[in-house]
Parts: sequence; structure tokens; C-alpha cells
Amino acid sequence: MSGRRETDDEGSILPLVLGYGMLAIALVLVCAEATGLFLAQKRLDGVADAAAVAAASSYDIRLEGEGAVIVLRGEDITSGAERALAATGADAVLVDAVTDDGRSARVTVTSIWRSVLLSPFVPAGVDLTSTATSRVALR
Repeated sequence: MSGRRETDDEGSILPLVLGYGMLAIALVLVCAEATGLFLAQKRLDGVADAAAVAAASSYDIRLEGEGAVIVLRGEDITSGAERALAATGADAVLVDAVTDDGRSARVTVTSIWRSVLLSPFVPAGVDLTSTATSRVALR
């Protein structure tokens, strides 16, 4: 009689180890890509903030009565935002630069994030949009 049993389980742990190893690698890749997407959105938020501040800095001061009044014009806001985008060197595109009340500049920029590791699954990229507002005040 041999010492072996009829139901030998030797070597059956290898498929489990390989399966869990591949799952762990996939999870790390997805987390890395999600972090890249998050950082790209934060960079775009920073670009939008810079463009809004530059747009709001393109104001004129007009004297009315006893005091001064700040005036923001649409064309000045747009040119200020475009100059800021050019200065940042980002691949963002200016979508809109407007003022609703003549004292605040609202700038919307957009960009496309392309995945490095998951590009076969997301070939067109992900559209990112950011809107920032900056207000001018005299003190």
C-alpha cells in the first residue's frame, strides 16, 4: 500500500495565488489611473483659477459721483483669460469667459485626459471641465 491518498490536493493553491495576484495588479493599475484623473482635474482647476484671476484683473476704474466703480468688459475678460492660459502652457481650451454683474469674472476651461495604462479601454480620453470665478473689489 502506498502512502498517498486518492484525493490529492497538492498544487491546487497555484491558481488561487495567480488569480489573486492578477486581481491585485489590476486594482493597483485602476487606482493609479484614478489618481492620475484626479490630479489632471486638480491641475485644470488651478488653470481655471489662474485664468479667472487674470480675467478679473482686466478691469477699468470709472469715476461716478463721489466714488470709483470697477467695470469689467467681456472682451477684456476673454483676452485676460486667454493670456493666462497661454502663460500656463496647459493644453486647456477656453470655453467661456463672462461677467454677470460687472465685478466678477467667470471662466470655464476644458481639457481631455488620456489614460496611460488603460488607453485600450478608454481610447478617446475623458473630457474634463472646470469653472472658476474671481471677484474684484475696491477697498
